[in-house]
Order: sequence, then structure tokens, then C-alpha cells
Amino acid sequence: MTYSHLTTAELTTIANFFTQGTKAYKVAQMLKRSVETIYRVYRYLKTGATIVDYQQQYVSNKKSCGRKLAQLPQDEVVYINEMVAQVWTPDTIIGRDDRSISCNRRTLYRMFKRGQFGFDAKDLPMHGNRHPNGYVEHRGKAGQLGRSIYERYEDFPNYTKEFDHLEGDTVQGKHHQGAVMTLVEHLSKVEIVLNVHAKKAENINRHLSEWLSKFPRHFFKSITFDNGKEFAGWREIANQFDIHTYFAEVGAPNQRGLNENNNGLLRRDGLTKDRDLRNLPDELVNQLMSKRNRIPRKSLDYRTPYEVLMEHITEDQRQLFSNLN
Repeated sequence: MTYSHLTTAELTTIANFFTQGTKAYKVAQMLKRSVETIYRVYRYLKTGATIVDYQQQYVSNKKSCGRKLAQLPQDEVVYINEMVAQVWTPDTIIGRDDRSISCNRRTLYRMFKRGQFGFDAKDLPMHGNRHPNGYVEHRGKAGQLGRSIYERYEDFPNYTKEFDHLEGDTVQGKHHQGAVMTLVEHLSKVEIVLNVHAKKAENINRHLSEWLSKFPRHFFKSITFDNGKEFAGWREIANQFDIHTYFAEVGAPNQRGLNENNNGLLRRDGLTKDRDLRNLPDELVNQLMSKRNRIPRKSLDYRTPYEVLMEHITEDQRQLFSNLN
């Protein structure tokens, strides 16, 4: 039940009735207010104070109302700042529960929005510009390149619970200068970033082939691309590695939501749209990839993608992912 405070007009009316000697319960009926509310004003006026004094006292009291700003111990503040430096969000800091924090998730978000940790809340995921519902992407599309994503679920009924299914895409640089290729393993959410330098089919195939050649045959069961022209040579990869290849529908990036989301995170980490990616150092790409794979994620029960990956590969296979370390 909500409660509205007396307005200035109501207070003036009450003061007039008080001067005229009108009973408080009658005033309450006319104003549709609680009798106790009117009695409270009457008692105040009987002390010789005026309605102006009452209003000033009300304003003074109201300043003490509301939620008090939460204050955390210094050791917790130091820990939170360390995690912020590693691009952890309030949700991750609380959910990971590496150490106890003297507030809940929502309170910590409020602290971030007030700038208490020198962190701009606009840098949090999903606080940037978003396309409206129903948006269809038309840039650089070559039509439906291959088998539909819907066939993937027919071929792999347990797709959502299986390891070794990839989603692939590219992240382009300023003025279409340079690119990296991104691959995300569906179950662990581990992201692989290949420094392909140019968004061309031959570059994509060469670097993807070099990377897949490190793994035993059939280590990866499928790979799902969008319909960008850079993936026009997909048959070569599919035949060479005997890997099932699928394509999302044209203009439907939401069908590869994991890949698209991870690409957005890479943008925030340094591969911005105003950066030329043609001569991107491999060391920087590996650093960004390692950093992103070591941030706990809510969808993984606040484990890191790297931790989940280690649960699904053998000791011998870990060397294949050494650049994530």
C-alpha cells in the first residue's frame, strides 16, 4: 500500500479548519485522509507553531529518510577494484563467491553506477547501442551458403549438452581494414581468436585449417557460421576435416547468440571498431583471448570457460589449448 504525503494545499486547508475550530475527524472525511494524520497537524499547531513551521520541519525530517549509502570494509574495496581491473562485473564478483562481500548484487551495482569504484556503468555488458527487435542484417551477405542451422539439431539431437561444437564469425577493423576470426565452443564457451589479418575467404581458410590441423580428426563435431562472404570456401574446410558445417539464416545473428555476444566482449576488451586490425600483433590477440577465457560467467555457474574446458579434455589434449593459459 502506498502513502502520499500532505500537499501544501492540504496543509493550508487544515490550518484554516483548525483556526475555525472544525473537528479533526470532519476534516479527515473531507480530505479523505486518516484521522491520525489530521490530528498530528492539529497537535503541532496547538503548540503555537504555524503551518510554515510544520512544512519546514517536514522537509528537514525527509532529508533523513531513504536508503543509507552502503560502506564496505577497505579490504573488500581493494578486492573489488582488483576484480574490476580484470573486467569482472558486479554479478561476477558476487556470484563467483571467491570471498565474502558485505552487500548483495543489486547494492554493488548501485555502487558501480554511483562511480564508487571508478567504473563507468556504461561499460557493463548490454549497456551500448542495440538493434531493435526484428532487425535484419544485410551487410556482406552472400545468401544461404550451405546447410541450414535447423539441420544441426536433426544431426545432433543432444547438441546443447555435447562438447566440441563450434560457432564461427569475424570481427572487422576500422574502415574494413583487417580482421580476426572468432570461434566459440558451445558448451564451455571457450573463445578462440585467430589473427587472420584480412576478411577474405583465403585468409579464413588458411588460418582455420592451420588451427584445426592441431587436433585429432573428429575432435570437433560441427561448426556453424553466419553467411558472410568470407566463409564462401567452407566446403574446403568441411571436406578436409570431415566436420559438419552449418549456417544460420541470412540476417539472423541471434541464431549464433553466443558467438555474437563474445564478439561484443572482444570489442570492449580492445578490438574496437575504430582500430585497424591488419597488423595486429599475435601476442596481443593471445592476451585478449586468455583474459576473456579466464573471466567467470554466470551461465557457467560462475566458473571460467577455461575451467569448464579442462573438465572435457584429457591431460594430453591440454597442450592443444596452451595459448589460452
